[in-house]
Amino acid sequence: MNPSAAFHCKTLPDNYPEHIVRMKRALRARIGDVQSLFAEVSAFIEQEIASIDAHGGHAWPELDYEQIAAGRVSAEQRAAIHRRGCVVVRGHFARDTVSAWDQDLLGYLAQNDFERIYRGPVDRFFGNLEASRPQIFPIYWSRAQMQLRQHERMARVQGFLNRLWKSESQGRQWFDPEVNALYPDRVRRRPPGTRSSGLGPHTDSGALERWLHPAYLKVFDSLYRNDFAAYDPWDAAHRTEVDEYAYRDTVTCSVFRTFQGWTALSDMRADQGVLHCVPIPKAMAYLLLRPLLDDVPEDQLCGVAPGQVLPVSTQWHPLLMRALRPIPEVRAGDSVWWHCDLIHSVAAVENQQGWGNVMYVPAAPMCAKNQRYAKAVYGAFERGLSPPDFPREDYESTWRGRFSPQELNAIGRRGLGLE
Repeated sequence: MNPSAAFHCKTLPDNYPEHIVRMKRALRARIGDVQSLFAEVSAFIEQEIASIDAHGGHAWPELDYEQIAAGRVSAEQRAAIHRRGCVVVRGHFARDTVSAWDQDLLGYLAQNDFERIYRGPVDRFFGNLEASRPQIFPIYWSRAQMQLRQHERMARVQGFLNRLWKSESQGRQWFDPEVNALYPDRVRRRPPGTRSSGLGPHTDSGALERWLHPAYLKVFDSLYRNDFAAYDPWDAAHRTEVDEYAYRDTVTCSVFRTFQGWTALSDMRADQGVLHCVPIPKAMAYLLLRPLLDDVPEDQLCGVAPGQVLPVSTQWHPLLMRALRPIPEVRAGDSVWWHCDLIHSVAAVENQQGWGNVMYVPAAPMCAKNQRYAKAVYGAFERGLSPPDFPREDYESTWRGRFSPQELNAIGRRGLGLE
């Protein structure tokens, strides 16, 4: 049976567990010896964990922004990012610059009385994780955020990260690495003394879709042909064709991101409720194969539920849980990036020492899919509405001090599909 024929619906039917059963059977038939393949993947991950431990548990490569700007990133440094799927860019922005953005954002919230009018979170996307979300502010159109998104230093780093991918393969160019969609996301402001239960380990960019969407079956084709060695998480082939949340009836990310990322607006120690990841891009193979083993109920996918992120747990993924590693200490102006497939979490903190403020800005290279979204974003931007991927809270529609279309530079205009 062709796996892509087992499930080819745009929306999730009520009997989707039956489709999961059929999909599992089709994938097992195609792979052959699933247990042997899973053992091969597990052995690879064991070796990667041992390598990380041999280096004192430090797993995040680090680059200075000036290395990227001058084109002085070595082949060894690129190989380290490919191996680990993540990187910290030191000095991406000057401390004074991000401190001014932080204060400008605070003034924007205060000027518009956000504390009084805030109605609380409405997005239940993370409901199947073991911990709650950090303090996220559903604000998108402040001058601080927009200046960061369209800054030439941001565009330069995004282009470098995009070029780490294979954007041309199978006779096609899947995306333009030099132009990024201006993807609006929120901000986190976590004050000193905060108690946060963090965010459980998970992956974004699709949950049920990772197994059930036809384009994802093409993305992971080598794995399902029982050829783990040929599986390349950096090949963009068919990634831009995926509807990453086709089977979710509420809002979520609808663009292709090479990397998720954020820029630090404050210094953060590594023990203060920071981001962790499993720094092994090919660990996605473990997640995909695990539900095909005999100890998983036939109509289930190791905790995956409709409309929520893909959870990673001790029950189903003990080896991956061993691999979680925190970011190093970051300073205001550093940026943090991780591959779109990487498992990540946010650790709990009992008594936040210092501020924990970040602005979320990913690398989302321009392709047909991202171009369509960019044009939709521009309509929301003009009116101060919440972007299409996010809950319709629309706090900023009447706010003073909002970034205006007249303030867009060439980078911002290209990123919104205007040029």
